[in-house]
Amino acid sequence: MTRLTFLGTGTSQGVPVISCGCWVCTSPDQKDKRLRSSVLVEHDGTRIVIDAGPDFRQQMLSQDVKRIDGILLTHEHKDHIGGLDDVRAFNYTMKAPVDIYATERVQQSIKKDFDYAFGENKYPGAPDFNLVTIDGDTPFKVGNTDVIPIKGMHYKIPVLGFRIGNVAYLTDFNKIEPEEVEKIKGVEILVVNALRHEHHLSHFTLSEALHLRWLVQPKYAYFTHVSHQMGRHRQIEQELPENTHFAYDGLVVETI
Repeated sequence: MTRLTFLGTGTSQGVPVISCGCWVCTSPDQKDKRLRSSVLVEHDGTRIVIDAGPDFRQQMLSQDVKRIDGILLTHEHKDHIGGLDDVRAFNYTMKAPVDIYATERVQQSIKKDFDYAFGENKYPGAPDFNLVTIDGDTPFKVGNTDVIPIKGMHYKIPVLGFRIGNVAYLTDFNKIEPEEVEKIKGVEILVVNALRHEHHLSHFTLSEALHLRWLVQPKYAYFTHVSHQMGRHRQIEQELPENTHFAYDGLVVETI
């Protein structure tokens, strides 16, 4: 059984966007309140968080998360690593470092942004990371759970998605090669970014996300990393085909 909890489904700015008074940002619907994109995956007793952006603390509290077995990072942008300082709480309660799975390039950004966590005379309250090197070609394990990395491009930046069991999670993609699509064909649940209707240089649009859904043929598809330019949830949800949905913060889905 794989349980997927959407911790955040918004863009790098979240929704509502600071100082924006648009129709979406002023919506009273909680499904239009989107934190930075992240998910909690629970599979065979292993608890994995994918990405830890600036809302990480709030997301852990909202879902009452007491333990994690690892954090997988898709890439190094701040909306995906900006909350890593808050693993300090897990260091204290779990009495152990938190395993951070990332490519060497992403690790360099972590060491630069959180240099105080890596010094010889480290401050006692600094976060304790165990950096685990991954790449886009080699499957790996978190606990007893197999993870298959999925390579894509985010404009000119290589990014990773992940397949865990029958769930594939891709965010910040704007390009994926056919051989990577093959790795996720036929999954039960496909999660993919869909930023807006109009073209964007570094993210899939709604039509591009729908095309990937057609290629993969999952049982269910959920769109994440949704901007305020897409429209209100209640309206845009009605535009989607069967078994395809816009995810929202707090949504929980399960698959065998």
